[in-house]
Amino acid sequence: MAHPRFRILAADARSPEAYARALPEKAAALIADPPYCLLTRRRKGGELRDPKGRKLDHEIVLRYDDVRAYRAFTQAWLPHALASLADGARAAIWTNFLGKQPIVDVARGCGFGHLHGEYVWAKRTREVQGGEQLLRVYEVALILGRAAPGEPALDGQVPVRAVVAGYDDDGEAAAWGSHPHHKPFGVVEPLIRELTRPGDWVLDPFAGSGSIPSAALRLGRRAAALELRPEWAERVRARLAGVNPS
Repeated sequence: MAHPRFRILAADARSPEAYARALPEKAAALIADPPYCLLTRRRKGGELRDPKGRKLDHEIVLRYDDVRAYRAFTQAWLPHALASLADGARAAIWTNFLGKQPIVDVARGCGFGHLHGEYVWAKRTREVQGGEQLLRVYEVALILGRAAPGEPALDGQVPVRAVVAGYDDDGEAAAWGSHPHHKPFGVVEPLIRELTRPGDWVLDPFAGSGSIPSAALRLGRRAAALELRPEWAERVRARLAGVNPS
């Protein structure tokens, strides 16, 4: 029996059947944090170079040789996700500067050609000598939608808003496996409040450790999520089962 407030499937975001199984009705918003680890440098021997000397978990973090490969990945999943949205719904898709244009181009081809704004996560770093803290523009969410009749397209600069938060301000990352794509509630909840109302379905095709669907449930929304790795999908299921609306 399906849970009345959430659905989580161990499924590939590139599968159109997965969206039909996860959503009992059209979603009010797509809030997605797709992989965008674009490595454009190689060692002399030809193998990919890990950024900043870090060794990434190859079972979790997907990597792309170039922007063309990432564009193909985006084309494989984004049209299915956008087709699952209700009329008037918007999409918030997290990316970095290399992933922006592929996402905008694919969304435009699906009728979501209106960039309503950018939502920036200014990630707070550790304290340094003198008590100062540095903020790094870590990621940005593109807010995309269909242009209303007569609504002019936004050219040039688009509205930008920002939130300041550390990686794990609320302790949820450590509690649920320290997934490399984790986002704290302080980052994702403002997006959910802006794009949806209580009772709406929020769609997340890349659940990871469940930050986005968990935040949706906390705010009285309903959540439909996909996660490619079965072990992480089960972890998300356990996490969502324990969430009570605030």
